[in-house]
Amino acid sequence: MSFDLILKGGRVVDPSQNIDAVRDVAFADGKVAAIGEGLSGAKATRDVKGRIVAPGLIDIHTHVYWGGTSLGVDPVAVALRSAVTTLIDAGSAGAGNFPGFRRHIIEPSPIRILAYLNISFPGIFAFSKPVMVGESTDIRLLEPNECVRVARENRDLVVGVKVRVGGVASGPNGATPLYLALDAADELGMPVMAHLDRLPPTRHEVLPHLRAGDVLTHCFRPFPNAPVTGDGRMRAEVLEARARGVLFDIGHGGGSFAFRTARAALAHGFPPDIISSDVHTLSIDGPAFDQLVTMSKLLCLGMGLGDVVRASTETPARAIRRPELGTLKPGSVGDASVLDLVGGEFDYVDVVGEAVKGDKRLFPAGMVVGGKWMDAQA
Repeated sequence: MSFDLILKGGRVVDPSQNIDAVRDVAFADGKVAAIGEGLSGAKATRDVKGRIVAPGLIDIHTHVYWGGTSLGVDPVAVALRSAVTTLIDAGSAGAGNFPGFRRHIIEPSPIRILAYLNISFPGIFAFSKPVMVGESTDIRLLEPNECVRVARENRDLVVGVKVRVGGVASGPNGATPLYLALDAADELGMPVMAHLDRLPPTRHEVLPHLRAGDVLTHCFRPFPNAPVTGDGRMRAEVLEARARGVLFDIGHGGGSFAFRTARAALAHGFPPDIISSDVHTLSIDGPAFDQLVTMSKLLCLGMGLGDVVRASTETPARAIRRPELGTLKPGSVGDASVLDLVGGEFDYVDVVGEAVKGDKRLFPAGMVVGGKWMDAQA
């Protein structure tokens, strides 16, 4: 068989197939063609010996409506610095401005961009240091009919409904925006991604309403509304939600990841289902930086490499109902992330300022998108 590209001799880590071994990976016609030893007969070959070859990384929580929203960052720059082949925008756009997001950002991008559509008509329209207005604070902006209409018109790109609730995002409306988002998602047959920041509302008003397959982002946020008690125990409503099938996503960002919370959760056998950066204008230069830095923090806290890769590939692909992503199974989308796992001493910081010395870090070495090699830009 003739191949377009072979990655030779890398450590293939693909949790979707329970593979962690030195293998070659071949691509043809934009898809994964084969995994094996001694593969040959390609138009191009890349020696990736000593490097990790993972399914194309998925960052399920980003904000990449650059120029159309105040929090948006350049998607291509973000992807190249983190070897991410699929960016999921988490509600930057709503029904009122999604067409512009599609035409001006998503369609021209060489990197795949999918999106959760915000239940708020204008999306996240006022997110910056000098101006911060939660898009769910004005009930007049929360129009389920328009959300449903635009999601249906863009089913090739929209993977679910995003809603932000909390003292900042929804203010006096509390959990009401969540109920509207769930109603729209039910009509569409899609999942919800729910953001919860400072109370009100509380976890008790949000978690019981989330369904199997819905995503709670910012799952390791600091106090208040943390998933752990002051003495480090997991809260009952959090455990009940996981048992019900709710997925828990890191969504690091600028205010939503604390080492203290993460250590307590991991100590109690509660790892995140999904790892994501929540990269935006206020987090891209720290403390989140990007997907690989966020993954590295979880590695340094004791998660295994396979678990960290699964939380950035197979599980987010399942959450967005795109099983052709997040895997290197032959016939799947021809995406791969090539990474260097480097030992040493690295400085990491969380959103409350706690600094941790880590002994390892993931760096981008390159990526394959649709069967074609792209150089990373660390």
